[in-house]
Amino acid sequence: MVTAIVFVNAETDRIPEVAQEIADLDGVTEVYSVTGAIDLVAMVRVRELDDLSAVVSDRLNKVGGIIETETHIAFRAFSKHDLEAAFSLGS
Repeated sequence: MVTAIVFVNAETDRIPEVAQEIADLDGVTEVYSVTGAIDLVAMVRVRELDDLSAVVSDRLNKVGGIIETETHIAFRAFSKHDLEAAFSLGS
């Protein structure tokens, strides 16, 4: 599983529509509107690295109203759930 976090800047008057169009794409699991320097954060989860290119480059970046994107590929996931599972080993 490949996970990517995509930062999206969009035309201000189209943020809700852009968010929904991104959320409707196969491979996109969540889209968040956020405060700060970016408008939206999209979580993309796919099986293979080539699939990531298809989602981000071929589909997400072509959504109307997007000004700019920045994609970050996750190497490793850390979460409270994972830590609880690790500490419960051998219990």
